[in-house]
Amino acid sequence: MTEVTINKQARLSEHLTSSSVATLGNSNKLDCSRLSPHFTLGELCKTSAKTPDGNIPSHVHIENLKRLCGWLEELRERYNLRYVLPLSRGSQRGSDPPHCSPAQTTPNPSYSGGEASGRGSEDPIIINSGYRSEAVNKAVGGVKGSNHLTGCAADIRVAGIEQLIRYATILLDISDESQEDFDELLLERNKSGAIWLHFAVRPKNNRRKTMFLQK
Repeated sequence: MTEVTINKQARLSEHLTSSSVATLGNSNKLDCSRLSPHFTLGELCKTSAKTPDGNIPSHVHIENLKRLCGWLEELRERYNLRYVLPLSRGSQRGSDPPHCSPAQTTPNPSYSGGEASGRGSEDPIIINSGYRSEAVNKAVGGVKGSNHLTGCAADIRVAGIEQLIRYATILLDISDESQEDFDELLLERNKSGAIWLHFAVRPKNNRRKTMFLQK
């Protein structure tokens, strides 16, 4: 078996293209790398748990996160087109020039996921938890064998029950229309009443597990 060496001085770009296990020595470098147009590696690896491993993903985990972000990008686009941008355009009705082109009200691919503001603004998809190392998963009370451990899952923040249902509905629509299965779509609620959407996509053998889950 070939021994994998960890180069803590390696640049993020080297980490993303290498076949080694995590080469990063500082987690703030994760924020500089995009997994997709609107999601960074930092967003999908953030955690409040302090562990020696720094919650740094391997190249395999990163590929899984990229696949997951493909779904999250589609969710973001559809949610904004369906629920956010029509309201934005409606509130601005009467102030736009009559020759305003459709392109001016479509999602901006350069949008960085900040707070929505101004005409044509979009709501970001906010991730509570994405990739978790074994140490982080144990620290936060995650289940054994969780999809978070492989970078295949994300817990998505929601503003309330309506947004939770809308997110879930859109993801089901995406799956049906693309004829691609997901592994888990869990509408979760904990003892304190907090709710969120857990969504997971594996490289293969997806189970399309959909349910309400009380923790």
